[in-house]
Amino acid sequence: MGRRILVTGLGTFWGGRVAQQLEASDDIDVIVGLDRSAPSIPLERTEYVRCDEDYSILARIVKAARIDTIVHTFLVVDSTQMPSRRMHEINVIGTMNLFAAAAAASSTVRSVVVKSSALVYGSDPHDPVWFTENTRRSTPPTTRVERNIAEVEAYVRDFAVDNPHVCVSMLRFSNVIGPTIVTPLTNALQLPVVPSILGFDPRFQLVHEDDVIRAIVHVLDGRIPGIFNVTGDGMLPWSEIARICGKRTVPMPPIATELAALPLRRLGVDLPDELLSLLRYGRGVDNSRLKETGFSYAYTSAGAIRAFAEALRLRSTIGDTRRTYRYERDVEQFFRHSPAVIRDEPSEVS
Repeated sequence: MGRRILVTGLGTFWGGRVAQQLEASDDIDVIVGLDRSAPSIPLERTEYVRCDEDYSILARIVKAARIDTIVHTFLVVDSTQMPSRRMHEINVIGTMNLFAAAAAASSTVRSVVVKSSALVYGSDPHDPVWFTENTRRSTPPTTRVERNIAEVEAYVRDFAVDNPHVCVSMLRFSNVIGPTIVTPLTNALQLPVVPSILGFDPRFQLVHEDDVIRAIVHVLDGRIPGIFNVTGDGMLPWSEIARICGKRTVPMPPIATELAALPLRRLGVDLPDELLSLLRYGRGVDNSRLKETGFSYAYTSAGAIRAFAEALRLRSTIGDTRRTYRYERDVEQFFRHSPAVIRDEPSEVS
């Protein structure tokens, strides 16, 4: 029997991309995706199940489908997306229910992969140059998303200790960038002038969106347990990142910066507190542990921002050619299950 995988957050950018990548694997028999929203990209053999964001139905699905692997992609790390209460329900309550299902007496789950964030380290002037996976943050969490992530990671560690028979992998991603992902960081870099903070030019690390998917699949396929920082090699000053994108920076005052950033909302750019902290102090994480498992990055930090800048220039020249996709449940069910559909049979070898 091949692997039977459940993906959370199927309707999000990451859940859909992970499921799409998993579909290419011949040793996976079943892929089930959970979300309140339908998939935003076409998927050929992933079964979509609509559910609440707290995943209260997850235990029933794990038992019914005999799920052996859970890929938890749905952690909200952008505090501008929703109110605090809803973010807490998704991040904390949803993760609690996920691990309750995985830890049930009759559970068939043997692997769990959790997509986390380097935001768990914070950003402070007393930080070390490089955070390793074992380094404690310099100060207690200050923003709501940092508190959420710290609470989620505590559940992950407790689950791993209480369930040694389950392979638990947690990936802490630095700032993600790429041609298609949309974040406060990518929105800021698309402004006519890029905001900065007067007197600060912090160093950033970046990871390309393709390397995010590759890292998740790497630890999943290899059943590699542990906590791993994920980021491209090298660091770049914020001013250099803006320059690569063909932009100049305009500084905001170092005092009352949050108020100075408010006018940007009219341009569709909301700079969350955690990004404003990064624009002051930056952050460096050591990515050597994942590379020691055999993972090789396709992009450095500089390569990731160059790929993003090239995509910006291309869209400004020929427009946005990305096709939109709308999930139609009845149509999907017809193509997957109807006896009227003639499916290609493997050719016989004489």
